[in-house]
Amino acid sequence: MKYRIHAMHGFLPLYDTRGARALDARATELLGGDGYVLMQRAGRAAWRHLAQSWPTARRLCVVCGPGNNGGDGYVLAHLARKAGLEVKVLHLAEHVPATPLAQRACTEYVAAGGAIGLFPEEWPQGDVVVDALFGIGLARAPDAFAAALIDAVNAQPAPVFAMDVPSGLDADLGSSPGKSIVADATLQFIARHAGLHTGQALEHTGALALDDLEVPPEAYGAALPVATLLTVDALPNWLFPRRRNSHKGESGRVLCIGGDHGSGGAIVLCAEAALRSGAGLVDVATRELHVPVVLARRPEVMAHGIESGEDLEPLLSRAGAIGIGPGLGQGEWGKAMLRLALASQNPLVLDADALNFLAAAPRVLTDAILTPHPGEAARLLGIDTAAVQADRFAAAAAIAVRYEAVTVLKGAGTVIAAPGQLPCVISAGNPGMAVGGMGDVLTGVILALRAQGLSAFDAACAGALLHSLAGDAAAGDGERGLLPSDLFPHLRRLANPGDLE
Repeated sequence: MKYRIHAMHGFLPLYDTRGARALDARATELLGGDGYVLMQRAGRAAWRHLAQSWPTARRLCVVCGPGNNGGDGYVLAHLARKAGLEVKVLHLAEHVPATPLAQRACTEYVAAGGAIGLFPEEWPQGDVVVDALFGIGLARAPDAFAAALIDAVNAQPAPVFAMDVPSGLDADLGSSPGKSIVADATLQFIARHAGLHTGQALEHTGALALDDLEVPPEAYGAALPVATLLTVDALPNWLFPRRRNSHKGESGRVLCIGGDHGSGGAIVLCAEAALRSGAGLVDVATRELHVPVVLARRPEVMAHGIESGEDLEPLLSRAGAIGIGPGLGQGEWGKAMLRLALASQNPLVLDADALNFLAAAPRVLTDAILTPHPGEAARLLGIDTAAVQADRFAAAAAIAVRYEAVTVLKGAGTVIAAPGQLPCVISAGNPGMAVGGMGDVLTGVILALRAQGLSAFDAACAGALLHSLAGDAAAGDGERGLLPSDLFPHLRRLANPGDLE
């Protein structure tokens, strides 16, 4: 199912391949019916982008396929030659232009004196290699000949510029069924492709940009987006400056449950993240042994030694929202804590071992947010991790439907899904965040926003975005060695966007 989205700052529409083709067709119609107009615009836009990105490049190798993506490449090659660059188009013997538009572009390039070579007989040197092989036109593994060409492009030392989509990558799923180009930069045309913003795709696109080719705005009525990309500009839609006479009760009281023996640090990270994200009151239910550590680290937390369900019940009754899972463990203590939390009917955020318990005994939830990484997502669905990563949109949606819960599928290009909602993708985050404890911080962030009055879906979206942006800010000193606690000062700053304008 697809949904319309409102135009708001920081909310960018993402389209699938079918939608992109519909937009292209409608734009062509509005521009007079000649598809070559758009092909010329795409070639010009790509040439401008290349010239700006690599201004010292003097030699180009443009790898063209048989379809319209190849036609875009011929247009770029023609323009680069006119600008004085040394240009060579390269294609496979079976990749002669196969569409009328590609044939037209190729004819104009050759008529102007452009050179064409065949792979593997030729492999010209280039300061930049342009990928115009397949674009969105391939949703299967490339054949052996195309795969060899892709390998050759990836192996050569020059930067690679992909036109619209790195060839071999599925623009809908963000995964690759076979060989695919690893680009240093990718320029999308007219529409942002949903699959290019999550999972494996982020290893292949390089710097990702969009050129709308100046198509008439009414062209975008031809297709509905399949997801929304969230950027930093979205935060003010959720996080407003507080009233001058606010009190702590208005900012929500949260309960963080976890920290079985040997795992006390996880619940401390969760609790501090909740405080730094604006929760008014934070209770922690953990093993008695960990209470002094919690208070020493963060005296603002109300820490409680909990050894039985009877100890936990008073805390459940006064919590506005509950986060459970960080350091919970898979023993009887953790199982008992989760059983009581689920029975409380409070808004919940589940992470880590709470998700593993849920996977072992699946049930429909009430007002819950699940925050699995790909491995936990696989267990929740009873599939393997590779299947989750092959289609992250489908996996997040399947978890949301199975458990009737908002789902935050973590990883590169975090995906948030919920029944009846257009999925959202987070545009921020970095590899330095792949470290133990980072998910505990995310749980605390989302929990705090849920307690401050955001709906479950909005809390998940805003929390995941805030967390990723804080991770990017903290990575200013380098990604390797980034600690979850490094996010805390940035969480506080970014959680107050209205105060920073």
